Amino acid sequence: METAKLSLLVFLQLLLVASIFERATAQGLKIGFYQHTCPTAENVIKKTTSKYISRFPTLAAALLRMHFHDCFVRGCDGSVLLNSTSNNQAEKAAIPNLSLTGFNIIDFAKSEVEKICPGVVSCADILTLVARDAVSMINGPYWNVPTGRRDGKVSVALEALTNLPPPFANITTLKAMFAVKGLNAKDLVVLSGGHTIGRAACAAFNNRLYNFTGRGDADPSLDPNYAANLRKKCGPTDFSTTVEMDPGSYKTFDEDYYTLVDKRRGLFQSDSALLNDPKTKAYVKLQATTQGSTFAKDFAESMVKMGNIGVLTGNAGQIRKHCAFVN
Repeated sequence: METAKLSLLVFLQLLLVASIFERATAQGLKIGFYQHTCPTAENVIKKTTSKYISRFPTLAAALLRMHFHDCFVRGCDGSVLLNSTSNNQAEKAAIPNLSLTGFNIIDFAKSEVEKICPGVVSCADILTLVARDAVSMINGPYWNVPTGRRDGKVSVALEALTNLPPPFANITTLKAMFAVKGLNAKDLVVLSGGHTIGRAACAAFNNRLYNFTGRGDADPSLDPNYAANLRKKCGPTDFSTTVEMDPGSYKTFDEDYYTLVDKRRGLFQSDSALLNDPKTKAYVKLQATTQGSTFAKDFAESMVKMGNIGVLTGNAGQIRKHCAFVN
């Protein structure tokens, strides 16, 4: 009993420290941070993003995912952009990040900004702005991005494994992993709505289709008809084929994701898990049935919160010359 109390106390202290840390670091950010030092930076980044998204709109999901993966490991410091070195495996090398794409867009945006304002705009800010612009360009919400982040100098593959919520996580694990980052249950269910766009590899959910409990069965929380449809696309040993996260609407940023989750057609266990908590379930039900959806507004608010996680400001970190390498 005493051990349990001690564990709970330590956990609560960690949450308090995380909350204080995030409030303190986020204070260094502000809207229009580059107004005087590089006034055209955000327009240049937007034009660069548009060149890619106008031709390949599905990249919006990849860029949004990259931003999420960056912020959940060491905060939003651009550490996910760093390459591995001869003596260090960077976040890019971690299994959850092997499928990340769109690094070339960040690099191109950085090179364009460096032409006009060398050494001024961080890669962390560029990634944050590109993710926002990409989502808004496919008719998703737009939000004002406070800038002023600086780039981290450390990137460790193991930290990605321990900090990124896995697709098989249950609701208890998900809430805990988000809480440590200063995000609540509403942020969890709102940001999960990002799964309204993009595709996922069979490897992320195959266990739900063929051998969920070790007896050759499917996950009972998954709609049987949907499971049968997925089995037609993903064989037992197929881990590379990709399927739509939001069938029929995976290129459109909308609230249809919640309609699917409500029908037990969430692709990941982490999607289905949203029905196992009163608050997250209520939000799923609300967005699945309400005509005047609040999802776009809520998503914008939660993205700003996520973008504040563990940021480096002031004299911390550096402004990288190239996003894949420390100076």
